[in-house]
Amino acid sequence: MTVATARETPDLPAPEAVSELADIFGVLSDPGRLTLLITLLDAGELCVHDLAAAAGMSESAVSHALRLLRAHRVVHVRKAGRMSFYRLADSHVRQLLDLGLQHIGHSS
Repeated sequence: MTVATARETPDLPAPEAVSELADIFGVLSDPGRLTLLITLLDAGELCVHDLAAAAGMSESAVSHALRLLRAHRVVHVRKAGRMSFYRLADSHVRQLLDLGLQHIGHSS
């Protein structure tokens, strides 16, 4: 395959899609946020207080991270009265985390 052929391949995503993907990987690049996501991967759904305790982080740090994760549609929130419960947004997020964890397990 030549460079010209590769550039003309219709399978390449649009630049906007590549930019959005880079944003998602950027959000996932923080160890604290990843710790929260892996905790949710195992626990399913938790409130901020329980998520902070399980991840060993302050509630303030967890709240800040969750705001960013929600803005990028990585987690969803469910309100029950004054309580907010967070979970992974969908199976794609779960798959990204699972694949990443499998990858580091194989490359060690």
